[in-house]
Amino acid sequence: MRVVIAEDLVLLRQSIARLLALDGIEVVAQVGDASSLVSAVVAERPDLVIADVRMPPTFTDEGARAVVLLRERFPGLAVLMLSHIVEPTLAMTLAAERPARFGYLLKDRVLDLDDFVAAVRRVAGGGTAIDAQVIDHFLTGLTVLSGREREVLGLLAQGLSNAAIAARLFISERTVDTHVGSIFTKLDLPPDTDHNRRVRAALLWLNRC
Repeated sequence: MRVVIAEDLVLLRQSIARLLALDGIEVVAQVGDASSLVSAVVAERPDLVIADVRMPPTFTDEGARAVVLLRERFPGLAVLMLSHIVEPTLAMTLAAERPARFGYLLKDRVLDLDDFVAAVRRVAGGGTAIDAQVIDHFLTGLTVLSGREREVLGLLAQGLSNAAIAARLFISERTVDTHVGSIFTKLDLPPDTDHNRRVRAALLWLNRC
C-alpha cells in the first residue's frame, strides 16, 4: 500500500508516517498544505490519502476541498480524513456520493495505534471507518431502528465485522446477522453484495438522521 499524508502539524505527520512504516505501509509523500497534497497525489498516484480537514492558509476546509477534487479525478482513491473536532455534516458530505474507501476519524484516534492502522487498511481495502463520536451525534435520530439495531449499525459504521460486533455487544454472531438483515430491510437497501450494503447502510442512516 502506498500512502500520501497531508497534515500541517509536522510532529503528527511524521508520527503517522513512522507508525505506518512500522506496519509495512509505504509513505510516498508527506505534505503540509492542500495544494501540495493535490500535486503529490498527481505525481505519486497513491492507494490512499490521509488528510487533515483543516489546512493552511485559512484552516477551514482546504483539506476537505482538496479531497473532493482528488476523488473526482481519481475515483478509486481511498481517503482517510482527520479532524480535531466532530464535524458530522462535513464528514457526511464528503462520503455521500462514494462511501466506499472513505474514513473520517478524530486525531485522538491516532493514539490508538492498532485501531488506527486497522482503519487505514480497512479504508484502503474498500471499506469505511467513521469515528464513533460522529456516529453518536446521529444515533438518537434514527427512530426506524430499535435500540439494539442502532447499536449494531453504529459499530458497523465504524467498520467492525459481524464477529467483532458480537464480541463487543456480548451477543452471538447469529444474532448480529439477524440484526444486520433487519437493518438492511428497514433502510430499504436492495440485495447487493454484503460489503456494498454494509457501506451504504453506514452512510445512509447518517444522511437520514
